[in-house]
Amino acid sequence: MKRTILTTVALLAATGSIALREAMTPLPAMAENLQHTQQLLSTRQCPQCNLTGAGLILANLEGANLSGADLSRANLSRANLTGADLSGANLTGASLNGANLAGANLSGANLNGTDLRDAYLVNTQLFGVNLNTAYVRGAIGIPEYAGTPEDFYAWGAVESQRGNYRAAIDFYNQALSLKPDYAPAFLGRALARFRLGDENGAIQDAERSSVLFTAQGNTRGYQASNTLIQGIEFEKNPPKVESRPSLGNAIVGIGSLLFQLLSPF
Repeated sequence: MKRTILTTVALLAATGSIALREAMTPLPAMAENLQHTQQLLSTRQCPQCNLTGAGLILANLEGANLSGADLSRANLSRANLTGADLSGANLTGASLNGANLAGANLSGANLNGTDLRDAYLVNTQLFGVNLNTAYVRGAIGIPEYAGTPEDFYAWGAVESQRGNYRAAIDFYNQALSLKPDYAPAFLGRALARFRLGDENGAIQDAERSSVLFTAQGNTRGYQASNTLIQGIEFEKNPPKVESRPSLGNAIVGIGSLLFQLLSPF
């Protein structure tokens, strides 16, 4: 039985604390504008509308015009927004968890704190947006122009941590498409490939990362790459002895190294 490589990528998530107001201090109004919500659901035309906090779970908003709308804190989880126009919309704190945004236009939208986990973003326009403060775990189809090599590497590390190795490889591929000499992405992809049983592909990636880390003067990256190569080779051709060293114990530090490689950004 193939031994499991233990890879733990611990990504820090920034959490803000919300101070409690004094008992006599009134809270700001957050009531949903029902007239605008009804207009949207009946006509799918609601540009510049006030939809703050609107409850639109599973709503069918295919092709809807929501350009410039205020959808802050709105709940659009699993909504159908195929081809919708959300350009310039305020989606601060909104939930688009699992939403279908295929072909939608989110260019210039405010995605600060937006929940895009497991959203379908194939052919979605994301020009001029910042995904660094959005939650994109499990999102499918993020275009290359919407992130940096480091972004895609980080998203790949998250998917690898979740056990979604194919999704992780897709993100590593995007990182490498943008930055072909990005050694950490080769190392991360090597681990993901090994998890999927692609030992030859894993060795090729690890060898490439070893060469790049050497050229970049990164000793720890070079050592981690070689440790992975040796471990995989050992698994492929184990010696005929009863006592065998643990592959997991030999390379357990690679996961923490991958996290450290995220620190520059």
